[in-house]
Amino acid sequence: MSAPRATEHLIDGPAGRLEVREEVPAEDAGKRVAVVCHPHPLYQGTMDNKVVHTLARACTQLGAPAVRFNFRGVGRSEGAYAEGEGELADALAAVDWACARWPGRRLWLLGFSFGGVIAARAALVRDVSRLVTVAPAVTRLGLEIADRPLPDWLIVQGEADDVVPPDEVVEWLNTAPPGPALVGIPGAGHFFHGQLNDLRTVVTEFLAADAASEAAVS
Repeated sequence: MSAPRATEHLIDGPAGRLEVREEVPAEDAGKRVAVVCHPHPLYQGTMDNKVVHTLARACTQLGAPAVRFNFRGVGRSEGAYAEGEGELADALAAVDWACARWPGRRLWLLGFSFGGVIAARAALVRDVSRLVTVAPAVTRLGLEIADRPLPDWLIVQGEADDVVPPDEVVEWLNTAPPGPALVGIPGAGHFFHGQLNDLRTVVTEFLAADAASEAAVS
């Protein structure tokens, strides 16, 4: 399979320009678009993170353009870290840009660690078809799911993660409304070293089911 076509953009964001990379597969299925959120900006998190790259590739291999972006203050994105609230605004700006660029498509929203929490919060205020959060730092940012419909939601957690302990994610999940599904990857640490292919397989299967369910309805 050929690599997707990558194009860099600077788009208008809430704190200045945001650096965005779109990756369009050679065979665009024309049905979906994906946006991927990166880890914590203050801890070397960027859109070039290997887990973020893996998530984007899972989407393009299923025929969906993938949009990655740098939060404010990272790379060429303007502004400075804003305690999660500003980063949520950045994510919504990237989502709105992607949905305007590929109008009428179902939205997949994905994120890793800090970006997983931002993606989940963004999914509460935008129409999202599938949500994927990898090692989401839910307890550290106090994510609370509002009493509203949730998208189909997958949480992927490395079972040897020492940054976002799996026990904390499970404890949080046990207090959350029904809906999110949890898949653990045995032996995987926070960054899934040596197990990125396992991560991509889990995510691809979850996202592929979206297309299958749509085909069954039609």
